[in-house]
Amino acid sequence: MFESGNTVKTYRLDKSPEDILQLSANAVKIFDHPLKFLTYQGAVNKGQGNVCIVEAGTYQKLQEKHNFTKLNLNGQILKGKFLLAHIENDKWIFRKK
Repeated sequence: MFESGNTVKTYRLDKSPEDILQLSANAVKIFDHPLKFLTYQGAVNKGQGNVCIVEAGTYQKLQEKHNFTKLNLNGQILKGKFLLAHIENDKWIFRKK
């Protein structure tokens, strides 16, 4: 999740933050969320899933185009430069640079 204005840009990742330091993660862009979801933990989708915070910190966009965003992350686990690149439809790849 990345705070952007009054919303949170949200991606579902297939790897933990620790794994992303070594491997690329597949990311699926899901709908933008209200800001309250930056701190929300608990049931989602009428109890069909659960959300827990596994990483927190700040970020800076270094470069943004329609098909990729270069970021500098300063999280508890993810630190440094990362790339979020569009593959097709709602599929993205997220990796350390």
